[in-house]
Amino acid sequence: MSAIQAIRGMNDVLPDEAALWLAFEQIVERWLERWGYRNIRVPLVEHTALFRRAIGEATDIVEKEMYSWRDELNDEELTLRPEGTAGCVRAVIEHNLLYDGPKRLWYAGPMYRHERPQKGRYRQFHQYGAEAIGYPGPDVDAELIVMCARLWQELGLEGIRLELNTIGSPQERARHRTDLVRHLEAHAEMLDADAKRRLHTNPLRILDSKNPTVQQVVANAPDLMTYLGEQSREHFDGLRKLLAAANVEYVMNRKLVRGLDYYNGTVFEWVSDRLGAQGTVCGGGRYDGLFVLLGGKPAPAAGFAIGCERVVALLKGSNRAPATPCPDAYVLQQGEGTLEFAFGIADALRSAGYAVVQHAGGGSLRSQMKKADASGAALALIIGEDELRAGEVTVKPLRDARAQLRVARATIVGRLSEFLKGG
Repeated sequence: MSAIQAIRGMNDVLPDEAALWLAFEQIVERWLERWGYRNIRVPLVEHTALFRRAIGEATDIVEKEMYSWRDELNDEELTLRPEGTAGCVRAVIEHNLLYDGPKRLWYAGPMYRHERPQKGRYRQFHQYGAEAIGYPGPDVDAELIVMCARLWQELGLEGIRLELNTIGSPQERARHRTDLVRHLEAHAEMLDADAKRRLHTNPLRILDSKNPTVQQVVANAPDLMTYLGEQSREHFDGLRKLLAAANVEYVMNRKLVRGLDYYNGTVFEWVSDRLGAQGTVCGGGRYDGLFVLLGGKPAPAAGFAIGCERVVALLKGSNRAPATPCPDAYVLQQGEGTLEFAFGIADALRSAGYAVVQHAGGGSLRSQMKKADASGAALALIIGEDELRAGEVTVKPLRDARAQLRVARATIVGRLSEFLKGG
């Protein structure tokens, strides 16, 4: 019988790498807490209409990347979430979370898109998302960007640059769209099939085409910045002043539009050149119109999502990756009655807060010592028949040249910290 393998693009995270993930997640969640963001947890599965309405019918995600199906039992169209903002906003509306004022929220977990798997792009991928809901000013846009800058510093990651743009209000984009479509139609022979498909449905997305020929056309396209009104300009100028005050450098990217229709005003991406084609580590912006689109009362909002796989890849390639945690002690036992004695010691040490691995599976003391050393533990705690009779434990340091010694069973919990410190 053939072995069953994981679905293409949905990857296992094995223990060695999972240790890095856990260290990364602990840092991120402490960081979010320090900035005043509270956790919200929403379902993996939502009504398909939520994403069609929020993300946009003419986006790649909705057109060809969503995992959707009909639940025949309940006659519902359902979708595995391809991103987190829509579900978060749906929950805020449904539970009236803004009744007592704005909210800073964060979420984490897997997202699903039916894409061609490649390095940095998977069909199941993970994100941390932060959403600042109910805040209209550029101060929150700046906060979201600056907090990311501080996270990269905390993780020890270098070479992640900020690309920044504003795409204005829907009314400003509509005026720009008319002139943009006219320009693109005048050069239709230079557009590829993808650009032609988007021409009358989502022409803004043509601006970030990677096709060199299309880029030539786009280079001379009308600049959305010239269509911005006074309010949009003031908001963006306010953001740039705050970034300057925080010493956060950025590159203006007039072609940056993001791939979801709900964005307006500020958009940004944090990008690394160390990840190949999938260089975006984090992306976000403002989405003031999304609440109305989803049936709620108007509310300003902004947020971002961090691609966990991409950050972990950067951590693996850096010299600042969090160290894999090792146990404080590895407990070995051999001889009649020693297992029960050792079991009690290991349990007492764990109850006192120590990380302890107890050997399982038998074997000679020599083979057990090899496993103790391979575990990375600082100490081996050895219980043989002599130790059992004497009510003692042999403590053997594994990471330095100190001599081993015997310790009374009754004092091992109180003295273990002394041995770990080198005493």
